[in-house]
Amino acid sequence: MLVDTYEGLIAFCERASTSPVLAVDTEFLRERTFYPKLCLVQVGTEDEQAAVDVLSIRDLEPLERLLFNDVATKVLHACTQDVEVLLHRFGQVLRPVFDTQLAAAFLGHRMQMGYGALVAAYTGVHLDKADTLTDWSRRPLDASQLVYAEEDVRYLPGIYRQMMDELVRLDRLTWVLPEMADLVAHAAHAVDPVDAYEHVKRAGTLSRPQLAVCRELAAWREKAAMRKDIPRKWVISDEVLIELCRRAPKTPDRLRKVRGTQALSETDVEGALLAIKRGRACPPTALPTLARASKAPVDGASVQDQESVVDLMYAMVRLLADRAKVAPQLVAKRDDLVDFIHDPAGSRLSEGWRRTLVGEELERLLRGEAGLTVRNGRLEVI
Repeated sequence: MLVDTYEGLIAFCERASTSPVLAVDTEFLRERTFYPKLCLVQVGTEDEQAAVDVLSIRDLEPLERLLFNDVATKVLHACTQDVEVLLHRFGQVLRPVFDTQLAAAFLGHRMQMGYGALVAAYTGVHLDKADTLTDWSRRPLDASQLVYAEEDVRYLPGIYRQMMDELVRLDRLTWVLPEMADLVAHAAHAVDPVDAYEHVKRAGTLSRPQLAVCRELAAWREKAAMRKDIPRKWVISDEVLIELCRRAPKTPDRLRKVRGTQALSETDVEGALLAIKRGRACPPTALPTLARASKAPVDGASVQDQESVVDLMYAMVRLLADRAKVAPQLVAKRDDLVDFIHDPAGSRLSEGWRRTLVGEELERLLRGEAGLTVRNGRLEVI
C-alpha cells in the first residue's frame, strides 16, 4: 500500500499503533550528497505493509510518533544505515531494535546474511530484487517498485517470531539483545571529522608525520563536504588526498601541480593549505597512528611466536563457535585475541556470553591445560 497523503498516513499509523512489532526499512539516495536523502519509509505489521512517500507528505509527525515510541519492537535487517538515515531525518534514534541479520549470526547462519537469503531460509520464498538500484526519488513509483518496497518488510514480523523462539530455546536472548543495543548506538554515533583520516584509503602507507597531515586534511575535507552537502570525493578523492599528504605543498602553485586539484576553488585551496600546514606543525609526541600499534609479544616470545599463538586461538574460537552455531567473526577478531593474550581480565572475551562460549577455554589454552587435536578428520579440544 502506497501512503502518499497526510490523511492516509494518519489512518495507517492509527492502525499500526497497536502492533507490538513494526517491520521497518528505508529507501534513500546518497550518490550526489553527503547526507542521505530519505525517499521512502516502509512499515509493516502482521496485517499490512505501507510504503510511506516522505517526499510527497509534508507533515510526517504521525510517522515520527509511530516509529519513535519505546514500546513496539522495530524489526530491521542490517539496520545500521536505516538507523543513521532516520536519525538524520527525524533527529531521533530508533529503539528498541531487533536486527535479523545480527540475530541470524547467532543462529547458525553466516555473518552479514543478505535479506533475500534470510527470507528464503525462513519462509521458502525467493525474492526478485530487480529494483535494487532504482532511483527512489523519481515519481510516480511504479508497481514493481512498490512490490519491491513492500517485500522488504512483509516477511520480517514472521521471521522475528521464529528467531525469538529459537533464541529463547537456545537461551541466547541475553547474548543477542546487548549486541543489538551496541549496534544501534554505534550506528547513531556521529563521526568526528578529526577521525575521518582513519577511513581514507591507503592511509596505512603513510609515515606518521604524513599521517598527521592526513588527519588535518581529511578533517578539512569532511567539513567541506558537510557544508556543501556533496560526497567527500567531490571535494578531493582519497587518491589525491594521499598524494597531497606525501608532497605536503606549501603554496597554491605547488598544490595545483597535483593532478585532481584543478577543480578546487581558491577558498578550497587556501583551506587545504592551512590544513597541511597544521599537519606539518604537529609535534612528534602528538603524531597519530592509523591502526592499533602491534603489541610486543609477552615473556620474550618472538612476533612469529605470537602470531602462531593467535592462529591457534582463532582455530579454537572457530571450533567452539561452529559447535555452538554462532558465526566466528561475531565472537572474536584477531585484535581481540591479542588483547586476551596481554590482558585476559580486560578483554571483552572475558565478559558475558563470549566468556561462556570461548573465554574460559582460551584461558586453559594459554595456560597449557588445553589444546587442539585431530580425530576422524575433525578438530577437537583436548
